[in-house]
Amino acid sequence: MSFMPQWEFGGAGKSRTPPRILFTSVFGPYARDDEFGSRAINPMELYHNQVTRLQGPFSIRMFHRSWGLMLIRENISVPSVLLDFPTRERFIEELKNEVFDIVAISAIPPNFLKAQEMCRLVRELQPNAKIIIGGHISGLPRLQERLKVDYVVRTEGVSWFREFLGEDLSAPVRHPRILSGIGTRTMGQTLQEKPGSVAATLIPSVGCPMGCNFCSTSAMFGGKGRFINFYETGDELFDVMVGLERDLRVQSFFVMDENFLLHKKRALRLLELMEQNRKSWSLYVFSSANVLKSYSMDQLVRLGISWVWMGLEGKKSQYQKLAGADTHELVRELQSHGISILGSSIIGLEEHTPENIDEAIEHAVSHNTEFHQFMLYTPVAGTPLFEHHRANGTLLDPECKDPSDAHGQLRFVHRHAHIPPGDETSFLLRAFARDFEVNGPSIMRMARAILRGWKKYSRHSDPCIRARFRREASSLPHQYSAVLWATRRWYPKGSALHREADSLLRDLTRQFGWTSRLVAALGGRWLFRSLKEEGKHATAEPPTFYERSPEFVSRRPGGNVGVPAAV
Repeated sequence: MSFMPQWEFGGAGKSRTPPRILFTSVFGPYARDDEFGSRAINPMELYHNQVTRLQGPFSIRMFHRSWGLMLIRENISVPSVLLDFPTRERFIEELKNEVFDIVAISAIPPNFLKAQEMCRLVRELQPNAKIIIGGHISGLPRLQERLKVDYVVRTEGVSWFREFLGEDLSAPVRHPRILSGIGTRTMGQTLQEKPGSVAATLIPSVGCPMGCNFCSTSAMFGGKGRFINFYETGDELFDVMVGLERDLRVQSFFVMDENFLLHKKRALRLLELMEQNRKSWSLYVFSSANVLKSYSMDQLVRLGISWVWMGLEGKKSQYQKLAGADTHELVRELQSHGISILGSSIIGLEEHTPENIDEAIEHAVSHNTEFHQFMLYTPVAGTPLFEHHRANGTLLDPECKDPSDAHGQLRFVHRHAHIPPGDETSFLLRAFARDFEVNGPSIMRMARAILRGWKKYSRHSDPCIRARFRREASSLPHQYSAVLWATRRWYPKGSALHREADSLLRDLTRQFGWTSRLVAALGGRWLFRSLKEEGKHATAEPPTFYERSPEFVSRRPGGNVGVPAAV
C-alpha cells in the first residue's frame, strides 16, 4: 500500500510538507523540592529511589533514557528532535530557536505540574504547535482539559503516531539502539561505560495480561488479558538482538517486557536460534513466579536468564501471578543456578495493620534476594485500584489536583482501613532498613550470585553456557574482590555481615588465587576510602540529551544536523 499523508498543522491548511516534531521528557532538576512538583524524596534514579534506597554509599545509582520516546522516533519518518532530561531553560531555548508543528511530552503523574508548565510555555512561545501528551500521566482524570492539550495518548505510541501522521501501520517495528543504564555509580565510584559493559535495552512487548489491580502499565496498554507484541516470533526477536549485538557490541540485554517469559513459544524459539547460532547471551528479564515455574531450570539457564525482577507482593496476596508458588523455594532454586533476583514487595496491602506489618516485612526480607523493591500500595490514576477507591470514596484527592506525591515512596493517596495516616512512611522505611540490616549491600549479594553461577557452570560441557558464566564472572577477581574487602572492613568484626563478606572473599580468592588476593589488598583499601567519601557526593542529575533525526534541518545558525549529543 502506498501512503500519501496530507498533514494539517499551524492553521495553514493541508500541506505536503511533513510536520516538525519536538519529543521531550519533563524538565529537571528532579531530585529537589520545587514549585513544579519535584521532590527530593523522588529522584530520577530507579534503584536509588525504590530498590537500594537506604543502602547509603552502597546504593546503586544510575539513570535510564526515555525509551518510549526513542522507540516512537525510530518508527516514524517525519523530521524530529528529542530533548531528553532538559532543564526548563533548555526547553525554553529550544522553543525560541526552532519552529515545531508538534510538541510531544512524555510524563508520569507526579510530574503533572511540570507538564502543565511545559504546555503553558508551548502555548506562549509556539502558539500554532499541536501539543500531544502521553505516558503514565495519561491516566489522570480530565487531563486534556486541565493541560489544554490537543491530544492525549493512552495507548501504545508507535501505532498512535503512525496513524496520526498517516504512515504505514503494518510496517515492522524498528528497534532503537539503547544502552540500558547511564552513569552507574556505587561505593563512591562511577563505573566505566566501555563497549560491552552495559546491557542493551530490548523492548519486545508492552502491557501485561496478568492485569494486577495496581499496575498502571497493564492499565495503560489494555488491562487484564491484553498486551501488544512488537515482535511476535522468536525469529523476529533474534534478528533484533543480533542487530543490537553488532551495533552496540553487547552480549547482554535488559528485556523491558512486563512478563517476557509468558510468551513461551517465542522464548523457546529464541532459545533454539541462540543454540543454533552459538550465542552465549545474558538476559535480564521481568517475570512472574507462576510463569517461571513453567520452565525447567535447564531451559532458563540455556536461554541465558541471568537476572529476574519478580513480584513477591506480600505473604497473603491473592494475585494470579503467585498462584501455587512457594516463592522462598523458587528464589532459592533460581539463586542456586546463578540467577539473581530482584524481589518486589508491597507495603500497605488491605490486610496490613500496625500489628502485623513487621511480620509482612520479615516475610519479604527472608527471601534474601539480591535486590528488593518496596512500594506503598498506591492507587495510581487509571488503574482498577484507583477506580475501586474512587467508587468507595476513600481517595484523598480523587481529581488528582496535585499528584506530586503519588509515587509510592512517601505516603498513601487513599485512606487505609487499618493504618493511620502518616504511619505508612515509617513502615516503608522500616522495610528498606530491615532488608539492608539483615541481608547487607546488594552489591555484596550480587558477588555471591555471580560466584554461585561461576562455580556451577564455568566448566559446563556446553561451550555457550560455559562462555556466558565465565564472561559474567570476569569481574569477580578484580572489581568484586575490592568490593568484598571494603565491605568486610565497613562492618564491625564479629558482625554477621562482616562474617559473610569475609566468607565470600575467602571463597573468591580460593577460586581465583593471587590475582584476587592482590586486588583485594590494594584495591579494597582504595575502595574503602572512596566508600567513606561517598556520603559527601551531591544528589545526581542526568545529563541533557539532544538528538535530531537526519531529516530535521536546523534553523539554528551553525546547527549540526542529525548528530546525537549529550549536553
